[in-house]
Amino acid sequence: MNFGFAELQAAADLLSAELTASVPLGGGVDARGAAVLQEVASRLSDNYPYHDPLYAGQMLKPPHPVARLAYALAQLINPNNHALDGGRASSALEKEAVAELAAMFGWPQHLGHLTGGGTMANLEALWVAGQLHPGKVVLASAGAHYTHARICGVLGLPFEAIACDTTGRMRLDALAERLNRGDVGTVVVTLGTTGRGAVDPLDQIEPMARAAGARLHADAAYGGYFGLATTLASEARAAFEAARRVDSLAIDPHKHGLQPYGCGCVLFADPAVGRLYSHDSPYTYFTSSELHLGEISLECSRAGAAAAALWATQRLLPLQPGGEFSALLERCLEAARQLHARLDSSPHWVTLGAPQLDIVIWAARGATASEVSATAAAVFERAAESGLHLALLTAAREDLDWPEPDFVWDQERVTCLRSCLLKPEHLDAVAQIFAGLEQARQG
Repeated sequence: MNFGFAELQAAADLLSAELTASVPLGGGVDARGAAVLQEVASRLSDNYPYHDPLYAGQMLKPPHPVARLAYALAQLINPNNHALDGGRASSALEKEAVAELAAMFGWPQHLGHLTGGGTMANLEALWVAGQLHPGKVVLASAGAHYTHARICGVLGLPFEAIACDTTGRMRLDALAERLNRGDVGTVVVTLGTTGRGAVDPLDQIEPMARAAGARLHADAAYGGYFGLATTLASEARAAFEAARRVDSLAIDPHKHGLQPYGCGCVLFADPAVGRLYSHDSPYTYFTSSELHLGEISLECSRAGAAAAALWATQRLLPLQPGGEFSALLERCLEAARQLHARLDSSPHWVTLGAPQLDIVIWAARGATASEVSATAAAVFERAAESGLHLALLTAAREDLDWPEPDFVWDQERVTCLRSCLLKPEHLDAVAQIFAGLEQARQG
């Protein structure tokens, strides 16, 4: 198997030749170091096969080979993008890569930077929101990521969850009722919930939030890249097109952006929010008077290697609708739709809404909620034993539009099955995944 080590060595040789340092980059390891590496490899083998198309469980997507190699190349100099002193070249790469992400959402001007992940990106956006609307309530859907409530706790901001409809999207009537009561500073709209892949109707939420004087933050950590896909359903398309009108946005390149962990990004539509980051450090920034990444970030030390990897990937696969990168996303959407169609036609399963992005939710057919839940757990275990890895999702009765009228809710929650088809290779494996499910269902 070609891991690209020869290409990495060639690039490392070029980097070493162009630097003027008297100390060579990198260096090999002795026999003791080699033995430790062998031990690490052995320990790492105790893992799930995330790269395999039959891993269809959680949101785990392999980085692009170019991203891995660019990250490793940058690690030879180990840049720190907190300050220009620590990451001059990688800071420039970060600014260019982040500008391309902003352009993907239709923002010709912006303020933003990479983060360690979506949690930090969302925290930073809500920190800015709290500075602009101190003490006011932050709203997000009940299906939004659980970190929003935690983040608000850290920031000392009141948080309230808005009920979802049975498709997993924020209910507009519930939002309107809460906005009418006042004291709302920020509405968080999720473009792809991590549980069900639901896309909140941002196009309809935006005028409601504006009328109430609230900021809009889009948590697009998981789903943000799907705005490039040309095959979105009309409701999701309308929501993504409205993203250009939010105040801030979080996106995770380490999900659909083909990056290693951790690589998130926070974006602000108004660069003037940079004034909120004002601080005084007498020693860190003496090489340039230009505003740099360390002055617009809550995080301090950040790996410049993440910027190099993202820049390289976007150089190879530009963020363009109808391009090579968007075609990869469209394969994921199609894989989810095909798996849903197969499940819907089977007598063994109950489908719970068409996939809005590339997450599929379904349940075993049964007479009661307890029976369905037990079957889901058994299918999950049997499928894993055969090499097919799924995920489980527990949902409340009111969150689901159960299609069978005689179904007995003998408990208030039911365990369903869930698959995240984030890898383009999943499209070629749909028949195999479905066959594995049918086999696991029959025991």
